[in-house]
Amino acid sequence: MKIKKEFIIHESGNDTMLVATGKANFSGLVKGNKMLGEILSLMKEDTTEAEVVRKMREKYEAPEGKIEEDVHKVVTELRGIGAIEE
Repeated sequence: MKIKKEFIIHESGNDTMLVATGKANFSGLVKGNKMLGEILSLMKEDTTEAEVVRKMREKYEAPEGKIEEDVHKVVTELRGIGAIEE
């Protein structure tokens, strides 16, 4: 899975936005924090949800299950708006 080319990742300060271009079936943007930016960055190239979790675990310390939960939530929302190429 990876972010479709019809979406642009934009980072500004502590905010990250995923912006749909005119070619996307979704009209709008997704706004989040630096954690979203990290996840989206890992999804620029073809990867799996498990691989994103593994890389996030290497970089961040968090309570058991928290990173998995956050990554799954982001992936589910991105799939819902059609931003992921499987």
